[in-house]
Amino acid sequence: MTSSHRSGARTTPISRPLSPHLQVYQPQLTSVMSIMHRITGVFSFLGSLLLLLWLMTLAWELPLFGLLQVLVHSTLGQVLLFLWSLGLVYHLCNGIRHLFWDAGIGFELKQIYKSGYVVLAASLFLTSLIWLTR
Repeated sequence: MTSSHRSGARTTPISRPLSPHLQVYQPQLTSVMSIMHRITGVFSFLGSLLLLLWLMTLAWELPLFGLLQVLVHSTLGQVLLFLWSLGLVYHLCNGIRHLFWDAGIGFELKQIYKSGYVVLAASLFLTSLIWLTR
């Protein structure tokens, strides 16, 4: 898409993007973490619905419980549970970071990057701790 620049009677086309998009900006820690916070929020919700389904089949002794147990104990099920728990922990840690921001704490660029790395490290550490102590 082009826009025009008028100098006198002559029109010269200028080629530039109409709005910011992924081809213009390089991914940064802050943008990637923001996107991941949204994605983990959605997947945490979806995983929680599956947890609710599992609990309902357990409580009501439905035949679907056995199928869900097989899925949970399969390699794919274990990978999905690990990713779900990692997403939950990441979303929690990043949410705490956002609470500090809501209080007006940590807005310096150096602090933003430092807290971002802390969130990533804490997420990996806490998820590993959960899985190693189960």
